[in-house]
Amino acid sequence: MNDDHVDSKGDREDALSRITVIHTLGPAGTNLEKAAHHWLAERGIAGEVVLHAEVEDGLDAMAFDSTEAILACAVYPRLHDLVFQNLHRLEMADSFILDTHDMVLAGRRDRTAVSTIVSHPAPSSLVAERGEITLASSNSRAAALCAAGQYDACVTTGPAAAAEGLRLIENFGPVPMIFTLHIGRNRGEGRVAGSGSTC
Repeated sequence: MNDDHVDSKGDREDALSRITVIHTLGPAGTNLEKAAHHWLAERGIAGEVVLHAEVEDGLDAMAFDSTEAILACAVYPRLHDLVFQNLHRLEMADSFILDTHDMVLAGRRDRTAVSTIVSHPAPSSLVAERGEITLASSNSRAAALCAAGQYDACVTTGPAAAAEGLRLIENFGPVPMIFTLHIGRNRGEGRVAGSGSTC
């Protein structure tokens, strides 16, 4: 191992240690919320997780001073836009694998037939051909829409289904997921060591 590698790793860890706020997808009960709290806890940071209706909404609320970040995941449908449309102010600086909450198909308690299903785009294929699928902005939002009576069932997380009082129809279990952390920085700041390659 050469000295440059040691310095780069040290610089990267220093940059990550400055993060105190993570912006990610809400409402409460999303896999991204779970992952954000996990990332802070693993690093012993008493930080704040701020939830938004869309991942990109964090861009309008965050400080670009290297203390705030956005958390996304590898299956987020617009991850490429988040990265490449924000190269001037966001830098992907970390990634990790964490199991999601149990992903479930849940339904209203007052309805047993399932013909309409609401789901975030990412897990919607879990219920392909099981009903008419409408897309929602998050797993937790799908649960809220179902509970409000707009749909017969939803694909959501176990905690979101429980919070909305939905009945379990099928449990698909947890999914090992890659989560990505994107630090907000000023254009003039240096790049986080060890980042900068594209696939």
